[in-house]
Amino acid sequence: MLRKTDRVKKFSIVLMSILAIMLVLSACGSNNANNSGNAANSGNAANSGTENTGTATDNSGNTASDEPKTVKDAMGHDVTIPAHPQKILASYLEDPVVTLGDKPVAQWSVANGIQDYLAPQLSGVPTIAYDLPVESVLGFAPDLIIIGSESSVQKGLYEQYAKIAPTYVLGDKVNNDWRETLKTIGGLLGKSEEADKAIADYDLKAADAKAKLASSVGGKSAAVLWLVAKNFYLVDDTKSSGAVLYKDLGLTPPNLVSNIPVEAKASWNPVTMEKLAELNADYIFLVNSDKTDAAETLKNPVWQNIPAVKNKHVIELPASSAWLYSGKIAGEMIMDDAVKNLTK
Repeated sequence: MLRKTDRVKKFSIVLMSILAIMLVLSACGSNNANNSGNAANSGNAANSGTENTGTATDNSGNTASDEPKTVKDAMGHDVTIPAHPQKILASYLEDPVVTLGDKPVAQWSVANGIQDYLAPQLSGVPTIAYDLPVESVLGFAPDLIIIGSESSVQKGLYEQYAKIAPTYVLGDKVNNDWRETLKTIGGLLGKSEEADKAIADYDLKAADAKAKLASSVGGKSAAVLWLVAKNFYLVDDTKSSGAVLYKDLGLTPPNLVSNIPVEAKASWNPVTMEKLAELNADYIFLVNSDKTDAAETLKNPVWQNIPAVKNKHVIELPASSAWLYSGKIAGEMIMDDAVKNLTK
C-alpha cells in the first residue's frame, strides 16, 4: 500500500500532466466566424475548413438524408462521416458530445485522472490515455474519431487513425472556442439544431447569472488560481473559467490577468509567489489540487498578505470541479459556483 507521501507525489504528477496537456491544447487563440448554415459547415467553415460535398441539408443546417456525408476538416482531409455514428471517440471533447445527447465509446484520461465534473454523464465509459495510443484506439473500434488539435495527429498518427475510422480534426481555431466546437460537432452528427439550442440555453443562464452578480458584486474583480505541486497558475481571460467569469458574467479581470503579454498567454499561466504579492483582486477562486499539502504553501506570509486573503475573500474549489475545463456543461457549473459564492 502506498504511503501518504507517495500518494500525494503520484497525484501531483498526474495533475502536472493535465496542466501540460491543457497548455498544448490551448496554444492558439480563438477566432470567431459566422455559422454557414449546413450540416458540414455549421461549425464555422472559415475556421474548421469543412465543406459539404454531397448530402442535401434543410434550412436549419441538419442533414436531410440518412446518407453519409463527406466534409473537409481543418487540415484539408476529405472525411466521410457516417450517417449515424454509434461509437464516437472524441478525447477531451466529451463535454460537447454529451451535450448533444451522445455518449462516447471512451473518455479522456491522464494516468489516474479524468474530467471528474462529467462523471454523471460518463458513468460506465472506459478511459483511454490522453495521447490516444493507436492500439487502444483500435481496441475500441470507433466508427468516428474527432480530434481537437492539429498537433495531436502529427508524425503519421492521422494516417493510422484514419485506417481505423473516419477521422475529423477540428483545428485549434475551432477547438479553442467551445461554442464553435459544439456547432462543428453538431454539424458532423446532424445535430445543428441541438447545438444551437444548447448555446442559446447557456446564454440565457449566463445573462441571468450576470444580472445576479451585477446586483451583488458589480464592478468587483476576481482571480482564478490553480494550486498544483506547490505552484500557482493564473487563468487567462479568454479560456476555461476565465472566459466564463470575465466574458460571460462580466466580472473584472484583476491586474495580473490584464498584464499577461499576449504572446505569452496560455490557459493557465505560471505565477510566482512574489508576483502574487502584486495581485489586486477583490475575490480569489482557488482550485486546490494539493489538498493537505497546500497548508504549507497557503501559510506563506506573501499569500497571507494578499488583500483578498486578508479579507477572507478566497473561495476554495476542489480539483474535481469544472473550473479547469471548457464547454457548456463546465461553463454552467462554473456559473453556479460563482453565483453561489458571490451572492450570499
